[in-house]
Amino acid sequence: MDDATQDPTEFWEHRYGEKDQIWSGRPNQSLVGAVVGLPPGRALDLGCGEGGDSIWLAEQGWVVDAVDISATAVARAGAAAAARSIPEGGAITWMVRDLATWEPAGPYDLVSACFLHSPVPFPRTAVLRRAAAAVAPGGHLLIVGHAAPPPWSTDQHHQHLMLGPAEELVELAMDETGWFTVISEVRSREATDPDGEPAILEDAVTLLRRR
Repeated sequence: MDDATQDPTEFWEHRYGEKDQIWSGRPNQSLVGAVVGLPPGRALDLGCGEGGDSIWLAEQGWVVDAVDISATAVARAGAAAAARSIPEGGAITWMVRDLATWEPAGPYDLVSACFLHSPVPFPRTAVLRRAAAAVAPGGHLLIVGHAAPPPWSTDQHHQHLMLGPAEELVELAMDETGWFTVISEVRSREATDPDGEPAILEDAVTLLRRR
């Protein structure tokens, strides 16, 4: 079955089943840079994966709802949080949900979507707009995505929807009377490629504040 027709739950369970750990466990640098300085409140982490961002947010004082379609990823995230003395149902509530149909129960002071890309069919813009509707007045919507494929990219990477900051704003079509753009830019970060060599990646970072 090719990626275009594969069931999303099946795809992501297979993806997380390939290794004992897929991601580094560290928070995304662009999330840290955008969120540091915001007063902690209630946060929603869309596509939380193995929990690096949610755990960091909880350690900064946020109360987090962390959502992912993969039960394997969420289980790993919960174990990683427990190892950092963050109990289930405390600062983080882990949820296995399909974001394509799930309705977030706000209000949230922060909704974060970091690298919410998918090579299988996924209504990304609809998911982001639905989550934005759950942001409280004065709260923030943060979207971090790939601005370009990584230098070591394969054909699979090109199946991801990659938008620049300006394109992201156009795609979201948010009401400017209700939202203020805090950040809309490409940020570079250092990374390591699959062969262990240094590389530079470009992130499209969009931070909006609800008026």
